[in-house]
Amino acid sequence: MHPAPPTAVALLSGGLDSATAAAIAIEAGYRLIGLSFNYGQRHQRELEAAALLARHFNFSEHHTINVNLAAWGGSSLTDLQQTIPSAGVLPGVIPNTYVPGRNTVFIAMALSLAEARGAERLVLGVNAVDYSGYPDCRPEYLTAFQKLADLASKSGLEGHGAQLWAPLVQWSKTEIVAEALRLQVPIADTWSCYAGGVKPCGVCDSCRIRDGALRDAGRPDLASR
Repeated sequence: MHPAPPTAVALLSGGLDSATAAAIAIEAGYRLIGLSFNYGQRHQRELEAAALLARHFNFSEHHTINVNLAAWGGSSLTDLQQTIPSAGVLPGVIPNTYVPGRNTVFIAMALSLAEARGAERLVLGVNAVDYSGYPDCRPEYLTAFQKLADLASKSGLEGHGAQLWAPLVQWSKTEIVAEALRLQVPIADTWSCYAGGVKPCGVCDSCRIRDGALRDAGRPDLASR
């Protein structure tokens, strides 16, 4: 009898990065439990993409949790009165698409699920290279959170707490696209655009970074414009 595969919880936003990180974990032999969040974002398109991806990857479970970060706003992704920037990424400037505390809340929830299910790893699609300057996408943030997770959980104190795994954290977006193509991630089913609608806007920071990488990888047909 073959032993059961190890379990990991994958944070699944519906975007390219989280989908690619999940595919890497599956290739590594993990059985995945997906976790997505309805956090009051300005559209549901990414959650629809997450549901498609969860079915594509045959997750053993997929949970979508309501956490209303829009109740206090603070970001153009949760406050419709703010405008999503479209002039491109500005070096050294954290744009208003940063959602205060988002990754901290998401990872904490995922660690709770991981401990309840006995998962060995928590798979994150965060990236610190081709990103918009978010402080909660940096390796030092993940290192600090791991220390907190080990201190804050029963499994951590017993020496077998879930380990945060961000395989893409130091990759360029072009490298991520190449890996997604190799792993046959359904890129057309992912959604990275900050705006809603039928098609990606092509001008927000996320679209610009993604589209540039797709063109660099020789797949302009998958770009928004």
